[in-house]
Amino acid sequence: MKISARNNIPGKVTDIKLGPVSAQVTINVAPGIDIVSVVSTESVEHLKLKVGSRAFAVIKASSVMVGAE
Repeated sequence: MKISARNNIPGKVTDIKLGPVSAQVTINVAPGIDIVSVVSTESVEHLKLKVGSRAFAVIKASSVMVGAE
């Protein structure tokens, strides 16, 4: 897989919550560290994602917002 995104983090799918249009996919990238992404349900099916599958969290953003109280 070749992509332009620099933040390409390997992990394992630990949870998938399917909806009619979108799905929430949780990828464990290190002990105690999960990345959660919302993608289309069609993408989950196309990528053949299942709990236990190896996957990559690919992060490409023009900005990152942080808030605090």
